[in-house]
Amino acid sequence: MKRIKGFLIAFLFTSLLSSCSVIEGIFKAGVWSGIIVVVLVVAILVWIITRFMGGGQK
Repeated sequence: MKRIKGFLIAFLFTSLLSSCSVIEGIFKAGVWSGIIVVVLVVAILVWIITRFMGGGQK
């Protein structure tokens, strides 16, 4: 019964929104998550490079 309710809710949301707005939301989420992942990867790489190069030693 819970699966049917979940499917019904998902169906109502998708049928109430126009397809263009749904696709727009998916792409916006994709762009922002991509930006966040790239920033995190660059930060981790900079941290690793500074650890190997001996940065921050006193």
